[in-house]
Amino acid sequence: MQRRHFLKHAVVSGLATALGPAILRAEKNKPQPNIIYFNVDDLGWTDTGFMGSRFYETPNIDRLAAEGVVFTNAYAPAANCAPSRACCLTGQYGPRHGIYTVGKSERGSAEYRKLIPVPNRTVLPDEAITIAEALKTGGYVTCHAGKWHLGDDPRTQGFDVNFGGSTYGLPRSYFSPYQNKYLPDGPEGEYLTDRLTSDVLTFLEQVRNRPFFLHFAFYSVHTPIQPKPEKAAPFKLKKGDLQHHHADYAGMIASVDENIGRVMQKLDELGLSENTLILFCSDNGGVFRITRQYPLRAGKGSYYEGGIREPMIVRWRGVAPAGRLCAVPVSGIDFYPTFLDAAGIPVPRGKVLDGLSLMSLIQQQGTQTERPLFWHFPVYLQAGNGETRDPLFRTRPGSAVRFGPWKLIEYFEDGAIELFNLESDIGEHHNLSDLVPEKARELNQLLRAWREDVKAPVPTRKNPAYNEAAEKQAINQFFFKKNKENEK
Repeated sequence: MQRRHFLKHAVVSGLATALGPAILRAEKNKPQPNIIYFNVDDLGWTDTGFMGSRFYETPNIDRLAAEGVVFTNAYAPAANCAPSRACCLTGQYGPRHGIYTVGKSERGSAEYRKLIPVPNRTVLPDEAITIAEALKTGGYVTCHAGKWHLGDDPRTQGFDVNFGGSTYGLPRSYFSPYQNKYLPDGPEGEYLTDRLTSDVLTFLEQVRNRPFFLHFAFYSVHTPIQPKPEKAAPFKLKKGDLQHHHADYAGMIASVDENIGRVMQKLDELGLSENTLILFCSDNGGVFRITRQYPLRAGKGSYYEGGIREPMIVRWRGVAPAGRLCAVPVSGIDFYPTFLDAAGIPVPRGKVLDGLSLMSLIQQQGTQTERPLFWHFPVYLQAGNGETRDPLFRTRPGSAVRFGPWKLIEYFEDGAIELFNLESDIGEHHNLSDLVPEKARELNQLLRAWREDVKAPVPTRKNPAYNEAAEKQAINQFFFKKNKENEK
């Protein structure tokens, strides 16, 4: 792929360098919108007030929802952190950049893995042109704050400014000292979410007269669960339910909400709110042992709905009508073309985008052609989640597709197929592959054709360390223990 000359050759060391002459739009009376992408780590589909939680409290995020369009069928393009972020920032499905999971692909006990998984890439390749790089060509100043997890420094991937982004997938501590080479320590006990927001507010003040792109990727609410004590305290007195009851986790959500409110207030103070597109989303499902996403099945790391369906809001005053719901299925791969469309910037030459611009849905004007959404996971992810296909892995190698109300999952180890109708069975309890075989064949053929088109690798080599007897014994022991616990 032919690269533009300025994208990868230098790390921009400071904000002053970033504020060079902007490229003016042809339509001078229509200034480019500022773009803020709030990406909350591990926040589940129901973990906000606007999505129905009666335990977690998110008044500022709820206000965003009331002032914008809420997407009720929004999906992460992957079920865990790094691959989801890689897809969103490149606008491409996993097979195009090779990041499928966090760390190595051989996760979980070797004697339970039937196949040799596809090797996993952990650093976003240089040839993957990010949304930050594309927006820079149109005069945008770009800033990353928080979790990066796709290499050492986001400034090598088109971001002019970096507050705290590095290889880390989680913070060493949510309290200073942070032990983060891209975030100088603050006073002892300073809270990470507060600190990142303070740095972001300074950035907003400095770029108030230039179009900017802010990727605010909170480390929260990823583990370790470390809230500010005063934020968690009210929830320790509040009655939860089977779904939401974790007071410390609720305290972390409250801090994220408070700091999103600080950003919104700063936009108001600077007179930027009217011309700022805000997209709020998560990177994958909530962690099942901490927060449940009922009626959705499972959680982070699973390709059932609880692992990939996300809360999502777009607020853009004067463009996105307030208080609307959109049930059209959308994905994080759509963010890249949406931001370019909003900014009036063409797709970079030679760049392949797998998503679609959501502007017609954001504006609530016209319709969008129905299209399938895909997921590909040719690796293993060990247990740590409830309600999955088996207790030994959150996900075994496979692919999935959603098209209309139908969702199909294909597993590579044994060729098994699961087919669900999400309109009648959002919890994915009833596998209809035998009852509606023609629909299963249709979606499976669609999925296989897509894999061929994007050259998605499928593992086929047998794992010599696999032990069928040991696997069966482990599964039997799990259910024996579970049944005993249920009897108590």
